[in-house]
Amino acid sequence: MSSSLFLILRILFAWSVVILIAALAWGGLFGGPGSFFWLLALVTMVLAFLGAVTHLRRTRLIAGPLDSAKLGSHQQRRIELPMDTDAAFALVVAAVRELPRVEDVEESRGSLQVRAKVRRSDPFGGARPSRWNLLARFAIANDRVLATVQPGEGTSGATLLCEPDAAHWVDLFALDEGINYENAEALLRSVSRRVAEQRRDEQAAAERSATDNALTVARLNLLQAQVEPHFLYNTLANAQVLARADPPRAEEMIGHLIQYLRRSLPREHDALSSLGEELERTQAYLEILKIRMGTRLELHIEVPDELKSLQLPSMMLQTLVENAIKHGLEPKPGGGTIWILARRFDGQATITVADDGQGFDGAAATSGSGIGLKNLRERLQLTYGERASFSVVSNFPSGVAATLALPLPEAVAQAVPVAVAAGGVAAHG
Repeated sequence: MSSSLFLILRILFAWSVVILIAALAWGGLFGGPGSFFWLLALVTMVLAFLGAVTHLRRTRLIAGPLDSAKLGSHQQRRIELPMDTDAAFALVVAAVRELPRVEDVEESRGSLQVRAKVRRSDPFGGARPSRWNLLARFAIANDRVLATVQPGEGTSGATLLCEPDAAHWVDLFALDEGINYENAEALLRSVSRRVAEQRRDEQAAAERSATDNALTVARLNLLQAQVEPHFLYNTLANAQVLARADPPRAEEMIGHLIQYLRRSLPREHDALSSLGEELERTQAYLEILKIRMGTRLELHIEVPDELKSLQLPSMMLQTLVENAIKHGLEPKPGGGTIWILARRFDGQATITVADDGQGFDGAAATSGSGIGLKNLRERLQLTYGERASFSVVSNFPSGVAATLALPLPEAVAQAVPVAVAAGGVAAHG
């Protein structure tokens, strides 16, 4: 109440001073102010009083309970923005351009300032006011907006200034009816809305990323579950046959299966395993196969110790060995040899499983569902994206060589590379 009363008294006092000066000037020119002058003075005071009351009433409707800060024609707002300077400046510019009746928007990205004019509503509908309406002809037509962005570390600040497009002394005689308070609040709401939208978008993106990661893990687990039962089914089927024909060998096969499961089951839910663990798992697998194939199966492993910690999808090495056995060595009379080689080359680790079996001709004759290599490629894509590759080529002089190229950890990649011989894997015996 006190701020409202002070505002009215201030306006009336300013106009009273102007009228007193005008009366002195009138007296000096015309010999003393007459009744017409005082009538004009009275009308002016009434209009000034009504203008002040109108300003108070409209500002109360816009802002609620009044205080001196809300009643002023010069409004300032400060807001902290959780973003870098460029993003904050673009956001503030967009908010200024959204103001109703905004004109002449000037952006200065170098100084991080935005200036604009906001045209006041025109009660005359665009027509020029009457030449006898002096107050209307001298009325303020525009307000101005100055927005400044202050850079910070990870966050930015913005200062918003809304004021009449006129000299400051005009505030002594004319009020803006809460227009600049309305403009300042509109800018503040627009900036806050855009920040909230950005946060919602970031939260939605984080939720989508978390969902995608969960789906990727679920798909990896599903693909691994498709690989493991495939091997278990084949092993149990072989053990069933041996149980009728050769019980001691069946017992030995079941013992190796138990050893294999003991090494495999603790990591059944993990997407990745180390190359060393995969070698142990694969050797247990091959011991099971040797019971069935006997001397028809030979194995050569060349894996440097520093590569045994390399991470790769679980069961992937065994998938390659299983394909080499099934499509290369089993159909070949006399069996053959499997090589498991690991090398470091050009920032990658190459893992090759080669055989001297029947090659692609034999693979075509014993083709299965293809689920093993299909799952292998999909698991590589899910785990590494474009950083890994898989290739299958003919071995020399016979057989097939399947090679995985996986990204190396930085510490291993910076070590001195081991030379890799060109061409296929030589088969002997």
